[in-house]
Amino acid sequence: MKESTLEKLITPSVGWGMLAASLIGSLLAIGLFVGGVTLASGSNIAGPILVVLAIGLGVVCFFTFFGFIAIQPNEARVLLLFGNYIGTVKESGFYWVNPFYSKKKVSLRIRNFETGSTTLGEKKNEAGAIIQAKTRTSGRPSKVNDRDGNPIDITAVVVWKVVNTAEAMFEVDDYEDYVSVQSEAALRVLASRHPYDSHDNEISLRGSPEEVSEHLKTDIQDRLDKAGVEVVEARISHLAYAPEIAAAMLQRQQATAIIAARSKIVEGAVGMVKMALEHLKEDNIVDLDDERKAAMVSNLLVVLCSDRHAQPVVNTGSLYN
Repeated sequence: MKESTLEKLITPSVGWGMLAASLIGSLLAIGLFVGGVTLASGSNIAGPILVVLAIGLGVVCFFTFFGFIAIQPNEARVLLLFGNYIGTVKESGFYWVNPFYSKKKVSLRIRNFETGSTTLGEKKNEAGAIIQAKTRTSGRPSKVNDRDGNPIDITAVVVWKVVNTAEAMFEVDDYEDYVSVQSEAALRVLASRHPYDSHDNEISLRGSPEEVSEHLKTDIQDRLDKAGVEVVEARISHLAYAPEIAAAMLQRQQATAIIAARSKIVEGAVGMVKMALEHLKEDNIVDLDDERKAAMVSNLLVVLCSDRHAQPVVNTGSLYN
């Protein structure tokens, strides 16, 4: 790993003492300036000296105020000095650092992202005031092809957080945009590796949500490691066939369900017929030849497998008429 991406945690000095010193120094500079002006008006040589000292002390106190930072919980500051990485402050509190440090704010809070959404940047007026905060639109399903080539609409929700501030700041240009782009790419690759649905215990997008979510989390994490981001959770939030094939796929699902139901009915009917023949034989109720057995089996299967109620016909003659 490069030296610039090694996160260095530092703990600056508490800022309350420096704040008190800066305030006292500012008051002292004002007093010296007033005193110097008063002495200078009386042609005292010490007047200009006091004025110069007051201006110098005021400038120093003014710059010290730029060194104060207040860090909230789950927040960090990346400190830079003329382009050199100094360290990262993660502990919440009020601190004072070198006023010449550049202090980059990085949120360590857990955030979520929905694939297919877009980010709208903040808008400012001519005075520089923010008139519209940064927002993100709702996610739109991405149209991809599953392993069987069927077009599907799919969306995923990714929960993530920054764990390495140095990598997040220096390895990628915009780590938030990097998370969105790589999550979208990982979702498309995942969808192309698995079928939408499967009936032979194979991992599918619809039938194996837990396994698919774990695979998606792993794929996204592999892509985001270099950005200092940890994926907490990744799950598919929307999954459906594309509108152009949704009707055809619904008919296929219905046909598959009907076939499965019919197979179960036939399996049960054959068992019932077998049980009936065995009881007739064991109890010596009637002795049937092969032809009559075949007729009886045919009639029982028609009654048991029909999707409508059978109309009974009573035979008033003999068994063979």
